[in-house]
Amino acid sequence: MAWIWLVLAGLVEIVMAVALKQTAGWTKLAPSVVGVAAALGSIFLLAHAVKSLPMATAYAVWTGIGSVGVVLVGIALGESASAARLVCIAAIVGGIVGLRLLEA
Repeated sequence: MAWIWLVLAGLVEIVMAVALKQTAGWTKLAPSVVGVAAALGSIFLLAHAVKSLPMATAYAVWTGIGSVGVVLVGIALGESASAARLVCIAAIVGGIVGLRLLEA
């Protein structure tokens, strides 16, 4: 169950980052509220995950899911999808998978 909490926390982290971009420096209320709520929700879910998972593993996976997710959203919205960026994303995903497989 801890891994489910962790994946959900990472997905909510993506929502937070996308909302942050839309706040225009915290001048737009709706995305600001969504961003703060998502940040709190993500931390809440992460806190549940670290009850059972090592903190270092959970934090690395959480940030990795968020990082990869935000890059993929950016690509979907027209940012560069260069081969170098895709290789870097693959390296992050490889690290996340490796941490999961090595989890004792």
